[in-house]
Amino acid sequence: MNTAPARRSLIFGGARSGKSAHAERLALAALASQAQAGGEILYLATASRSASRDDAEMQQRIDHHQQRRSELGGRWRTVEEPLALGAALRAHAQPGQVVLVDCLTVWLANLLFADGIEFPDAGPIAPPPAFTRQREDFLLALQEVRGEVILVSNEVGMGIVPQGAISRWFVDEAGRLNQAVAARCERVQWVAAGLPLSLKDLPC
Repeated sequence: MNTAPARRSLIFGGARSGKSAHAERLALAALASQAQAGGEILYLATASRSASRDDAEMQQRIDHHQQRRSELGGRWRTVEEPLALGAALRAHAQPGQVVLVDCLTVWLANLLFADGIEFPDAGPIAPPPAFTRQREDFLLALQEVRGEVILVSNEVGMGIVPQGAISRWFVDEAGRLNQAVAARCERVQWVAAGLPLSLKDLPC
């Protein structure tokens, strides 16, 4: 029986910073440290290939990520979960299992637009009820997980203030989510130009 303590890691950075590739290498290292013959990494994808079948750019991004993982080696099993991320963590983040979640920012957007709500260009934003419910459930599940969980997220709040109420609201919520996740993780790393900077690294 594997009784290794849980270790949660948040890997975040800007677009094309190398955060996903770094997180994938961390996942491979975590699996190797467990010395499990034939072990696999559970890749929990928040982008759904079927849901984005009309989005050629997203399809290319998914293909790129899959090709990179193939080149890195190791055994990867992909599970797509665009909305119920908390439930997915409870189902898959078990002792001895390495789980890589990529990425939280896409998941946040999925929750915001899942109901097809038209948001105003100005004024306060009222997110759909599922947004708050799924966010709270995910953060609770993250506290409860066992095994190794590595989460990838974007830092979207370092540029100019975006136009449009929904864009500003999204930047704010992404920042709040990153803070909440970082508070629950033992390891937090910022990635820029492919280079990781450790912001937090606590013993398990």
